[in-house]
Amino acid sequence: MNVRTKSDYGTVDNKTVLEPEDDAAHVNWGGAWRMPTLEEMNELKNNCTCEWTTHGGKKGCRVTGSNGESIFLPAAGFYDDGSLYNAGFSGLYLSSSLYAVSPGDAYSLGFDSSGVYVSYYYRNYGQSVRPVCPSRN
Repeated sequence: MNVRTKSDYGTVDNKTVLEPEDDAAHVNWGGAWRMPTLEEMNELKNNCTCEWTTHGGKKGCRVTGSNGESIFLPAAGFYDDGSLYNAGFSGLYLSSSLYAVSPGDAYSLGFDSSGVYVSYYYRNYGQSVRPVCPSRN
């Protein structure tokens, strides 16, 4: 992966979205499946209701759209340096949108019992991935 937007990090290529071969959802599911963009994560945060709940014995966030459809995002925490953090307390879902100021970071949708937020984190954190497939929406 050679995604660079600052010369401090090597060759500048000005990419701000992962290529399909670097997108975990596309690599694992194929076809039109991919990780959501920053814009899609912000749309979810701003236009859906998010309820902290338990589903199948797991804590997480039920996200419900204006059409009444919902998905459950488990509070799976994240991995860093081989250790799992915050499982059962928060969720962190990776997007395909890179943080241009620091290409080692990418935007993520995060949540816990107090609410939902979008921020950027190190891409090498072991974050959850919730694939989207625009042709199925």
